[in-house]
Amino acid sequence: MCFGGRVLAAVLAPAWCLWVGCGGTSVQSAPRGSAAPLVTTAPVVEKAVPVDLRAVGNVEPYSTIHVKAQVGGELTEVYIREGDTVRKGDPLFLIDPRPYDEAIRQAEANLNRDRALLRQAEAALLRDQAQQRFAREQAERYQKLFAEGVIARQVADQMVTEADVRTEAVRVSQAAIETARAAVRASEAALAYAQLQRSYCLIRSPVDGRAGALAVKRGNLVKANDVDLVTIHQLKPVYVAFSVPESVLPQVRRQMAAASLDVLAAIPGQEAKERERGKLTFVDNQVDRATGTIRLKATFTNDAARLWPGQFVEVTLRLGRREKALVVPARAVQAGQGGEFVYVVRPDQTVEMRRVRTGFRVGQELVVEAGLHRGETVVTEGQLKLAPKMKVRLSQENRSS
Repeated sequence: MCFGGRVLAAVLAPAWCLWVGCGGTSVQSAPRGSAAPLVTTAPVVEKAVPVDLRAVGNVEPYSTIHVKAQVGGELTEVYIREGDTVRKGDPLFLIDPRPYDEAIRQAEANLNRDRALLRQAEAALLRDQAQQRFAREQAERYQKLFAEGVIARQVADQMVTEADVRTEAVRVSQAAIETARAAVRASEAALAYAQLQRSYCLIRSPVDGRAGALAVKRGNLVKANDVDLVTIHQLKPVYVAFSVPESVLPQVRRQMAAASLDVLAAIPGQEAKERERGKLTFVDNQVDRATGTIRLKATFTNDAARLWPGQFVEVTLRLGRREKALVVPARAVQAGQGGEFVYVVRPDQTVEMRRVRTGFRVGQELVVEAGLHRGETVVTEGQLKLAPKMKVRLSQENRSS
C-alpha cells in the first residue's frame, strides 16, 4: 500500500503543479514582452523654413555652335584636339588660302587699273573745260566783230558752233568720270569680298567653350556650308531646364516679380554643400497640356564646370521662406492605410497614434500642416514596436538632450 501511494503521489504532483501554474493566481508570472519598449523621440519645433520645390532637371549648354566652313578648299591645318577647351578667337582650322590670296591680288590689280582710268578721265575733263572756256571767249569776240561789221556772219556762227561742241565734250568727260568712279567702287567691293573670303580660310572659335569630336580631319576637302567640322558647347554659364506643376506657376511668377529666385542643382550622390547655385531666368510661354507642367530654366555660372550638358541633376527651386512652420524629423512620419501618422508621447510616457497632414520637405525634416502642436514630442525610432496607449521608455539620447 505504501509503495502504491508513493507512485500515485509522484504521478499527481506534476499535474497539480501544472494546474497551479496555468490557472492559479498566487504564482502567475509577467507576460512575455511586458517591458516598455525603448524609443527615440524629438520635439515638434516651430521655425522659419525655406519653401522649396524639387524636380529633376537636365543641363543644357548656354549656346551650341556648329562650326562649318564658309569657303571651300583643302583643310591644311587643325589647331585643336577633340575635347579641348577653347577661348573666343582661338584658331580652330585653316583652309588652303593660296587661291584666295591670288583672288586678292587680281582684285587689287583691277582696282589700280580703274583708279588710273579715273585719273585719266579727270584729266580729260580738265582739258575739255579749258577748251570750252577758250571756245566760248572766241565766240563772244567774233560776235562783237560781226556786230561791228568787221567779219561775216558765217565766221561768227562757226565760232559759236565750236563753243557748243566744246560744251558737249565737257559733258561727255563728266559722264566718263562717273563711269570710272563706279568702276573703282566695284573694284573696291570686289577686293573687300576677296579679302573677306580669304579671312574665312582661318576659322576661329566664336565663343568660350569645349570642343566635341572632330568630324573632318586634316587633308580633306571641305565645301562651304556643308558638314559640321566640330561642335562647341559653351559651358560657362550653363542652363538647367526642369518642369514644375502648373499649379505653382502663379506663385513662381509672383515671386519672380518681387525678386530673383534661387535654384540649387546637385548631381546625384553629391554632398549638399557642393550644390551649384543659380538664378531662375526663363519661364516658358505655355503649359504642356499632355503633362500639366511648365518648363523653366535657371542660369548657373558653372565656374568649376561641374555641370555638364545632357546631365540629369536634382533641382531645388527656392520660392521664399515660410515663417512659424511646424517641423518634425522626416523619419517620425509613418504611412498607413488611412494616411500619414505619428506616435505622440504623452506626459505619462504613453503613446498616442495621431493622424497628420504634411507639406513640403526641408532637408531631413517635414513641415506638418495639421495634426500636431508646437512642443509636442513624437517618436522617431522604434515605431514598429508600438501600439496606442502603450507605455514607452526614452532612450539615453533623449534623456541627455
